[in-house]
Amino acid sequence: MIAADTLLDWFDRTARDLPWRHPECTAWGVLVSEIMLQQTPVARVEPVWHEWMTRWPVPSALAAASQGQVVRAWGRLGYPRRALRLHEAAGVIAKEHDDVVPSDLDTLQALPGVGTYTARAVAAFAYGRRCPVVDTNVRRVVARAVHGAGDAGPPSTVRDLADAEALLPAEPVAARFSAALMELGALVCTARAPRCADCPLIDTCAWQHAGRPPYTGPAKAVQRFAGTDRQVRGRLLDVLRGTEGPVERPLLDAAWPNQGQRDRCLDSLLVDGLVEQTDDGRFALPGEWR
Repeated sequence: MIAADTLLDWFDRTARDLPWRHPECTAWGVLVSEIMLQQTPVARVEPVWHEWMTRWPVPSALAAASQGQVVRAWGRLGYPRRALRLHEAAGVIAKEHDDVVPSDLDTLQALPGVGTYTARAVAAFAYGRRCPVVDTNVRRVVARAVHGAGDAGPPSTVRDLADAEALLPAEPVAARFSAALMELGALVCTARAPRCADCPLIDTCAWQHAGRPPYTGPAKAVQRFAGTDRQVRGRLLDVLRGTEGPVERPLLDAAWPNQGQRDRCLDSLLVDGLVEQTDDGRFALPGEWR
């Protein structure tokens, strides 16, 4: 087992000073941070989060913005469909929940773009609810400290939530304990170079007691970026974000040399609603040409 007091003492001493952890941060601020942090490092998210919260401090403010403004402000955080889903969720929160992010798990999961993890993260970190919050970092810490494995195997929602649930202390410290588990996995119990000497759980860690056996499970897929459709889509969006108003096709053509891949990616951006084509055949961010 993981001693809650030990982990929380470590977290109190070493936790990063992140703005969405501040007591004055609203549930809206927490939701925005959680959407932005999906597959995106903290260092890239923090400045954009500050800009968004200054510009759109409540859901109704974001809902009133155009989709194009939202995609433009998303910048280079990656996976820009998240921006459109967050914009859609803001509209629902403003209209159906009096501009307040709900605290109930089922209601949260009913919001556009909010899945199991994000709903639990908001319930825990914004409202202090005792509910397990499991990400890659938590799964790795539990695999090592509790099960003695070198890393977590393929994810299993039922198993992973049950493992985290068994570790959670009672309210009001349960949410902070979940944050501490994440922090430990992000900063100390890392995948490639764990800093075991700095770990507060070293004396009780099952992986340490087992001699730190290597992970022998299925190989994890390595996500490359260079040359992928995701890179091409980003290049095309960069062109549109860097201009005011619609652009001619040749400007987009110059963004990527492979015509077939470029055309495919432009078509996918149109289908996803991240780009619109004007009546005269030019291209623009959604809502920025009418």
